[in-house]
Amino acid sequence: MPSLPPDGTIRDETGSQRLIGYVVDLSAGDGRGRCHLDVDERHLNRHEMLHGGISTTLLDSAMGMTATLAFDPVGLSPVLTVSLATNYIAPAGPGRVTATGEVAGHGRSVCHVSGELRDAEGRLIATATGVFKRVRGR
Repeated sequence: MPSLPPDGTIRDETGSQRLIGYVVDLSAGDGRGRCHLDVDERHLNRHEMLHGGISTTLLDSAMGMTATLAFDPVGLSPVLTVSLATNYIAPAGPGRVTATGEVAGHGRSVCHVSGELRDAEGRLIATATGVFKRVRGR
């Protein structure tokens, strides 16, 4: 069975991580998944702001990992996104952004998670809510 790296970060595990360049961070040990991205010109839209689809990808990944941790403290049990709603609050430009998930509630197979995306100064960029389903037997 795979295990997490000693530093609690996951790099280049999936195609989306390699393409976009974000890092999954579980090092805090607080049951919250985090995704960090150092935004550069590749991540900007035509208005030179972080593309909304990338913001949502970061939130989905952080929230999905948070749901995974709710079912499995080691963070290795997969979940699938059932629904995800994103609200864009403020634009972000180049620099680090961090998406963080927080469990709102869960049962045996479904987890409700909220998420925030913030820039390096702590400014709120986007929020999200989602439902994630545990995948058993994989």
